Amino acid sequence: MAGSNFFSEIFLFPLSGKITPILATATEGGAEPAMVVAGVLLSLVAIYIASKAGGEFFNWLGFPPVLGELVGGVIIGISALNLVIFPESGVDSSSSVIINILQATAGLSPDAAEATFEAQSEVLEVLAELGVIILLFEIGLESNIRELKQVGIQAIVVATVGVVLPFVAGTAGMITIFHVSAVPAIFAGAALTATSIGITSRVLAEINRLNTKEGQIILGAAVIDDVMGIIILAVVASLAKTGEIDIVNVVYLIVSATVFLVGAILLGRQFNSVFVFFAEKFKTRGRAVIPALTIALFMSYIGAAIHLEAILGAFAAGLVLDNLDETEVGRELEKLILPISDVIVPIFFVTVGTKTNLAVLNPAVPTNREGLVIAIFLIVVAIVGKVACGFSVFGLGPVNRLAVGVGMVPRGEVGLVFAAVGSASGALSPALNVAIILMVILTTFLAPPLLKVVFGEAEAEAEEVSETSG
Repeated sequence: MAGSNFFSEIFLFPLSGKITPILATATEGGAEPAMVVAGVLLSLVAIYIASKAGGEFFNWLGFPPVLGELVGGVIIGISALNLVIFPESGVDSSSSVIINILQATAGLSPDAAEATFEAQSEVLEVLAELGVIILLFEIGLESNIRELKQVGIQAIVVATVGVVLPFVAGTAGMITIFHVSAVPAIFAGAALTATSIGITSRVLAEINRLNTKEGQIILGAAVIDDVMGIIILAVVASLAKTGEIDIVNVVYLIVSATVFLVGAILLGRQFNSVFVFFAEKFKTRGRAVIPALTIALFMSYIGAAIHLEAILGAFAAGLVLDNLDETEVGRELEKLILPISDVIVPIFFVTVGTKTNLAVLNPAVPTNREGLVIAIFLIVVAIVGKVACGFSVFGLGPVNRLAVGVGMVPRGEVGLVFAAVGSASGALSPALNVAIILMVILTTFLAPPLLKVVFGEAEAEAEEVSETSG
């Protein structure tokens, strides 16, 4: 299909798309495999310390622990300690504290330092991608297909409004207020569309709101607008590259996304009984969790292979297996997936934080000053556009619409993908690239505490009404 190589470059499947370069770098670029392993081990030590310390501190403050993991990542990342950094941030091996430690203590040669740094970074990227895959699989297991179906129409409406409103407002504002040309303005508007389902779902799980009406609407809408975001990215990337929109690719993405998600849900009922039958026959350890993870990884592969996202496949796999909680196998699966999630998922959130470069906030840099002004506009549109979409919920009785809107706010890694593709295509100026990154940073960090606040206010109001009526 036309453009398939282009899409494979954008939507890199973490295993096939990243391990190959790692091996090539390690064997041809002079990287020392033992040093790559040593660098990864030290990086994981830093990541886990940052994750636990940050999570515990923010939990003590009364905020969701995931916010602490993000902040912990900022501290050990490019903005502060330079313990865990990545070449994509524009740095080389000499800036990496861990590489310097390996040179001083483990015998890493200066000639192999750069290749080792790049290979180590690729391994961490793979682990982070696996982390978000496990997270979405766990969220899928905890979700309820019946409840998702009940809010399905509302989720579609919320997702559509949450994509169209910020996209139109952002694009129009960039053209009329800042006099940006059409293609970069469309890129900026597109970067405002997709919600980070990984961050939102983690926060909802932590505050025990995942299976509420609001949680299910947010989750369903986040999945839908993630698909919409992929389609929009395909359109604007094609526009930036060729000046034309590849209609065939757009139609292909729409059809494949619909068939994949709907097909997975419909097949779930039949598949559950088969899964339980075989799992009960197994007598060795991991009888439930190994087959379940195999399914999750395979469906993640399918999601990536048809040019969607691997995380959508993982979420669909969780939904397929969501009706197992009434069986012994299902209860065993839910119990065993938790420690796996505890180990691998924090790598994703801390890594997101490590890539947050606070240097873009420095007004002394001329491009930053222009970017800061544009960023203020994008941040306002990003927050207002998503909050407004929550008020499009209808027909469900009492619903915390503000919470739905706030739950759609974080852009996270999804927004960074838009910025990276736009910058690589040459469509974005340095100032506009800085503005998009700032928008992503702020919406990502604001959403977790805001979600807790809006859900907490709803609880307080409900208690007050109950006391008054009593």
